[in-house]
Amino acid sequence: MPNSRVPQTIISFNPYVNNATDYLNAGTPKTHVRLGITENEMTLLNGIVTQWNPLYALYSDKEKTRTSLVVAQLQDLMEEFNDLNQSNHLLDRIAASANVTIEDLKTFNIKVPSSKRSIGVQPIQVGIDVTIQLLGGGSITFKCREEGSSSASIIDGADSIQFAYMVGTTPPESVDAVGIILGITTRATFTLALGTGASTKYLYIYFRWYNAKHPELAGPWSRVVSTIIV
Repeated sequence: MPNSRVPQTIISFNPYVNNATDYLNAGTPKTHVRLGITENEMTLLNGIVTQWNPLYALYSDKEKTRTSLVVAQLQDLMEEFNDLNQSNHLLDRIAASANVTIEDLKTFNIKVPSSKRSIGVQPIQVGIDVTIQLLGGGSITFKCREEGSSSASIIDGADSIQFAYMVGTTPPESVDAVGIILGITTRATFTLALGTGASTKYLYIYFRWYNAKHPELAGPWSRVVSTIIV
């Protein structure tokens, strides 16, 4: 599914996908590590670009080598990128990263939030309670609610829930641990699909109330929640 942050014409998508992957591959440590993009996800992104560039070279020569097949193959790669972004929430995770910078946001065409805080508005102080339901096949459903509440819902002052997780056998020391993956959801009840390959491992996950328009007002992180994955 197309995303408004991602250009949807072949000519405009070309610099976007190349700049984005080059940017994620650069830096020390690598930018994708800082922003919580996994090695497997980078392999998929790099694979798209590796296929894209020689095809785009053919597309660029309109008189000699641009064919309907070349156009169709490029469109398929654009769809592959959009599907990967949608299924893994790549750009949403970058936007929600605690390590994100203005340069990061501009590179990925993510709207830069206003740094101005409304007068009288204070950071969210309310904690978050979570109920876990193991669905099997590596999928887990979470129901989030205000501490003391009996029903799942997004609290006033927040418009979403930010979560940070890691799959493995050793719990992270903090939400800032290397390898933590950040995500964001606008639903109080949501499902995280980790795949059957994660079965028998442990999920370690933190939660907090979040305001995408005013991230500086985000609530405190919960304690790490752990569960075996089935």
